[in-house]
Amino acid sequence: MQRHIALMPVFATLVGIGFLSLMDAFMKNASLAMGAYSAAVLRAGIAFALILPVWLAAGGKWPKREVLKVHLTRGVVGSMMALTFFYALTKLPLAETIAISFIAPVISLYLAAIMLGEQVRREAIWGAVLGLAGTVVIVGGKLGRGRFDDDAALGLTAIFISALLYAWNLVLQRKQALVSKPTEISTFYMGTATLVYLIAAPWFFQLPEIEGLKQVGTASILSLAGALMMAWAYARAEAQVLVPMEYSGFLWASLFGWLLLSETPTSTAVLGAGLIVVGCLMATRRHTEQSVV
Repeated sequence: MQRHIALMPVFATLVGIGFLSLMDAFMKNASLAMGAYSAAVLRAGIAFALILPVWLAAGGKWPKREVLKVHLTRGVVGSMMALTFFYALTKLPLAETIAISFIAPVISLYLAAIMLGEQVRREAIWGAVLGLAGTVVIVGGKLGRGRFDDDAALGLTAIFISALLYAWNLVLQRKQALVSKPTEISTFYMGTATLVYLIAAPWFFQLPEIEGLKQVGTASILSLAGALMMAWAYARAEAQVLVPMEYSGFLWASLFGWLLLSETPTSTAVLGAGLIVVGCLMATRRHTEQSVV
C-alpha cells in the first residue's frame, strides 16, 4: 500500500507531461497560424479564465506576501519560457525541440549552486558534458542533412533561452508547490503570464482565425490539466525524484508529432536525446541515492 502511494506522484507526473506534450503539438499549429506571441497570449488568457472560477469556488484567498512573490516570480519566468519555446516550435520539429530542452535539469543544478550555494559535484560536470554532447549530435544531424538554415538557427537560439528559463522554473516549481494548492498555483501562474504578455499586445497581437482559436482553446485546457497534475505531484514528492520523469516528454512528443504533425524523429534526434537523458540521470543519481538511504 505504501509503495502504491509513493508511486502516485510519479504516475501523475508522467500523465501531466503527456498532457503538456499534447498541448505543445496544438500550440505548434496555433503558433504557425497566428504567431507564437498571439498564441501564447490567448493560451494564458483562456487558461486563466477557466481556472479562476475554480479557485474562487474552492475558497481561494489572496496569498501572503512571501507566497505571492513566489507566484509572481514563476509567472514572469514561465511566461518568457513558454513564449521562447512556442517560437522554437515554429522553427524546429516537436521532438527535437523537447529533446534539446532536456538540458534544463542539468542547468538547474548549476543555478542551485548560484542561488542556493550548493556545491557542483563531479557527476553534475560529467552530466553537463553528456548533455552538451547530445545537443551537438542533434544540431550536427541537422547540419548533415543540410537543414541548418536561418530558421533552424533562430529556433535553436530560442530553445536554449527557453531551457535556461525552464531550469530556473524547476527551482521555483518545487518551492511553489510546497506553499500553495494546485488551483492557486495555476491561477496565479496563468494570470501573471497573461499580464506580462499584454504589455506588448498593442504592437504584436493578431486576431486569430476560428481554427487557430480552437487550437489554442484545446491547448489551454491541456495546459491546465498538465499544470494541476504536476503541481499535485511536486507537492508530494521531491523534485529530484520527479525531474527524471520529464524525459518521457520525448516519447510523448515523438508520438504526438507523428500522429498530429506528420513528423518522424530522426536517428540523430533519438541518439542526442539519449545522451542528454543519460547525462541528466548521471548528474542527479548520487544525490537521489543519498536521499533514499
